[in-house]
Amino acid sequence: MNIQQLENELWEAADQLRANSKLTAAEYSMPVLGLIFLRHAENRFKAYLPEIEADIPSQVPVEQREELIRLGFQGKAAIYLPEEARFDHIANLAQGEQVGDVIDDAMDIIEQEHEVLKGALPRGYSAFEPDLLAELVKIFNRPAIKAATGDVFGRIYEYFLNKFAMSGAQEGGEFFTPPSLVRMIVNIIEPDHGLVLDPACGSAGMFVQTGHFIQNVNHQFANDTVTFHGQEKSDTNTNLARMNLVVHGLDATNIRQGNTFYDQIDHLIGQCDFVMANPPFNVDGVDTKKVEGQVDDAGRLPFGLPGTNAKTGAISNANSLWLQYFYSYLNDNGRAGFVMASSASDAGNKDRDIREKLVKTGHVDVMMAIGNKFFYTRSLPCTLWFFDKGKDQSVTDQVLMIDARNVYHVVSARSHVFTEEQLANLNAIVWLYRGETEKFVALIARYQAQVKEWLSQLPKLIHKDTRAVQKLSMKLQRFSRDVQIDELLEPFANGAALTTEQTAARQQATAEMQGHLSAFRAELAAANTHIPDSLSALLTACAQAQAKIALLLTESVNHTAQVALQTTLDALSPQLKSTIKLLEARHKQWLKLLETAEKTLRARNSKAFDGRAIREAKRALLVADVKKNEEPTVRDAVLDALKQAVYFIHQVHWLHSRFPHALFDDVPGLCKAVTIDDIAANDYSLTPGRYVGVAAVTEEDEDDFAERLREIHDELAELNDKAAELAVRIADNFKELLR
Repeated sequence: MNIQQLENELWEAADQLRANSKLTAAEYSMPVLGLIFLRHAENRFKAYLPEIEADIPSQVPVEQREELIRLGFQGKAAIYLPEEARFDHIANLAQGEQVGDVIDDAMDIIEQEHEVLKGALPRGYSAFEPDLLAELVKIFNRPAIKAATGDVFGRIYEYFLNKFAMSGAQEGGEFFTPPSLVRMIVNIIEPDHGLVLDPACGSAGMFVQTGHFIQNVNHQFANDTVTFHGQEKSDTNTNLARMNLVVHGLDATNIRQGNTFYDQIDHLIGQCDFVMANPPFNVDGVDTKKVEGQVDDAGRLPFGLPGTNAKTGAISNANSLWLQYFYSYLNDNGRAGFVMASSASDAGNKDRDIREKLVKTGHVDVMMAIGNKFFYTRSLPCTLWFFDKGKDQSVTDQVLMIDARNVYHVVSARSHVFTEEQLANLNAIVWLYRGETEKFVALIARYQAQVKEWLSQLPKLIHKDTRAVQKLSMKLQRFSRDVQIDELLEPFANGAALTTEQTAARQQATAEMQGHLSAFRAELAAANTHIPDSLSALLTACAQAQAKIALLLTESVNHTAQVALQTTLDALSPQLKSTIKLLEARHKQWLKLLETAEKTLRARNSKAFDGRAIREAKRALLVADVKKNEEPTVRDAVLDALKQAVYFIHQVHWLHSRFPHALFDDVPGLCKAVTIDDIAANDYSLTPGRYVGVAAVTEEDEDDFAERLREIHDELAELNDKAAELAVRIADNFKELLR
């Protein structure tokens, strides 16, 4: 299913409220998230229900059966829903019933069933216009949404949080950490056991991703291996956190409301296995008197107070408070990962002194610079910090610096993300630094297996593409052969006798049309419909590459064999790229021939032109319209397979070219293991860009440059669209003023 399309449709549905409701965005954001909660909860409920019902003996009385189902949901990654709280019950209400009241009742029932949600779920659905609310319920009850499984609804939930953050509905988006950064943090600290703390937990995205990590990597349920502790100063955000955890079947018992600057959570100091957070940046009003009592070797501020404002006496910047909080909550082997403003890596005065003490502990593990546009409401760069009190002795005097500012994928003119592969590749640098070569080799194996999968689809897809071209060719050939010139001319005087001038005009039109038709026939005859020799050669090379990959995958995977295989794949990549250009040119050629027939020759006026069959053939050679939720065309499928094969070959090349021996090494412009002495020589700066240097220009950069140009073009197109939309809005506003 097209998740992006699904997300867009749901957002458009929610956005109807802006136009058709008396509620503001801040008022309708939580109710809409409440509907997503109900829909997601039921989807997960139904995913586990058959398994639970299968364990209940058939002879159990109906009145006892529901109680056994309720008990069966204990320990599952879902929650039990009473009948009246299920989305299906709401969606099947008879017309005229008060939908808002029924939804409010459903929220009451769920809170009674799950004490941890008490007071967390949104209410007030009766304030919505009944027809509008009923329409929203219908949209959330569409078959594709009901059939969504796995983490699809988690993605949708995050998407809505993101969109509300962008629209300013939730305090400028402070509660929302972009999934790319959350996943990077979780992947590097690997929180798979013990106490996990987020003292600025927002909507609990860190915990949800931890649950996914434990399930995907260790194949365990998070509640069985970790205990989550979260604190958040806003009641709204603590409610969101509880909803987000519970809907994923995660324990929300230890989510508490509190201001972490002043509320210490004393019993967790020095006890946590993992700490992760995205705290507010550059806070400047923390009351010094309320925190100075925390300064203690065994307290939350082991390295002292930051500087204060000369006029107010308040802490001038709280970034160094957070640094110490995250450090102090860790136990002797604990790891921390968190987001900080880039300025915290270089701040001077007392912040610099605190950073020096922190570096000298040997527990700063990794520093990763992140570029602009990862946050949805702010365009500033940031840095990911990682502590590890259980570092291997061989690296206690080192810090891994990674400059990832040039690693990103453009979503829109104002939004960047990491792709799955970018996340994995950056994570692979940390694996090698830690000596975990087997993880690096396993990642390469996954990429090469992906190449094999995409290559295996090419023969069938290229054949389908060629058949689509041949089908269009046959129809155009028939038209070219059987068309009558008279059919292509505009009627002259409706069959009446022609004047001398009209006769001359008709003769001239006939001659021109005959010229067009002759040129069309010549182009048609010259056009290729068969599989060119280059395609045949490519398919042979692909088959050979597949065989090599298959052989490698059946043996004990090792780096040397992967490097040898990659030599074959690197040689194949230019053939794949040239095939992409060849097929795109062939598509354009045939679509241009069709355009000539329809526009220049007025083919639709001819009985020899099979309009319906030609439309079907044409559709196969066009790009599917995602906005209309169209299925991928034949053209889409073959080009996607080719591009995916090239893409995964490139992923291996990216890693092998930087780490050719599957061992960590400094890579100019990307990463460097820096000693504490090096850091001291740079005034204890922890800014990665200061250490990693600049990468040399390579051929690979030329491909990246072309990709960047495409991204810039897309961004420019989006900005032009927004400019046009803004111009229309300004013009409309002027009209209103002049009335």
